[in-house]
Amino acid sequence: MSWEHDLFALFDDLEGQAAAAWEADREAELADRARTEYGTVTLASRMMASRGSDVALDLPHVGRVEGRLARVGEEWCLLSGARQDWIVPLRAVAAVRGASDRSVPEVAWSPVDRLGLRAALRRLADAGARCLLHLADGARHEAYVRRVGADFLEAQDPAGGELLVPYAGLVAVQSRED
Repeated sequence: MSWEHDLFALFDDLEGQAAAAWEADREAELADRARTEYGTVTLASRMMASRGSDVALDLPHVGRVEGRLARVGEEWCLLSGARQDWIVPLRAVAAVRGASDRSVPEVAWSPVDRLGLRAALRRLADAGARCLLHLADGARHEAYVRRVGADFLEAQDPAGGELLVPYAGLVAVQSRED
């Protein structure tokens, strides 16, 4: 009987070692999968999970802009403040503070959420809203967005001068009270 007990003890020990090795491999695989999966998370998907929250965006030549994240699209966001709104292309954002730890994958977005920067700028053009255009070189232009092209917007300054701004040069569009 003693040899059977020793044999079963040996099998139990081997089974325990195998289970521990499997668990260690599984944990390493899960950690690797999590790192790989996080590599597919976009800034837009993190921002989408933060919609409705108060966040701060650091923008070049503008500084920190704070407000409630009202809308998020594939390449832009709308930050609503107490007295003004900001349309910000996500590629111009230097840093985000106050974002959710979660993300919402693009496949879960509604068709309205998939609208691009052009759609947001067209709404400004349709409303005839006065705004302040903040550009990548630090320049600011008070203007009315008139028309929106494929890769640029056409604006008119208060004196009637025309200004074409490529999206690549746009850091933010700030609403202005008339």
